[in-house]
Amino acid sequence: MSNMAASPGAHLILGVTGASGMHASRLLVEKSSWPIDLVTSRWGREVAGTEIGGIDAIEAKAARVFAPDDLYAPLSSGSVPSAGMVVLPCSAHTLAQMAAGLGDSLITRAAHCQMKERRPLIVCLREAPLTLIDLENARRIAAAGAVIMPMCPPFFMFAGSDPQSVSMDALLEAFVDRVLALVGQQAARTWEDVR
Repeated sequence: MSNMAASPGAHLILGVTGASGMHASRLLVEKSSWPIDLVTSRWGREVAGTEIGGIDAIEAKAARVFAPDDLYAPLSSGSVPSAGMVVLPCSAHTLAQMAAGLGDSLITRAAHCQMKERRPLIVCLREAPLTLIDLENARRIAAAGAVIMPMCPPFFMFAGSDPQSVSMDALLEAFVDRVLALVGQQAARTWEDVR
């Protein structure tokens, strides 16, 4: 049974941290079948300002927007159902906080709730190259049930295409489709459609 069927009326939580890749966050909000509960860190706002002109366009499409320090928000409790959570983009700093079990921001507390309730937590790490510390942190939260989904587009979806004709938007849209599929939303196209 998909998460969409298991959690009627539930929202998908999106945590936006201070890493590069804000266009993918905007696409996820646009493509999600679930209403989005959005939390953006202070540095996420800064990076969004640099990359996409601000967080306003993403916030306008979210169902609910929460402050990153609002630990009284419903996302802070595992008793409040959700379809899961996506951290996109996820900085190495936020990965480290989640791996340490810290819940001192709404993003890390909500992530902790997803893991303890055995709900999907998709961590779209935007860091390269990775240190051994990053790899250990990723291993720790993967062992706790999270899915590590590095911000790497599924290039196979463009097999046979002229690389000059493939846009960053198309690459990130294919990536976001893969992320949403991990939470239970069927992708419009898969490898089966292009092979």
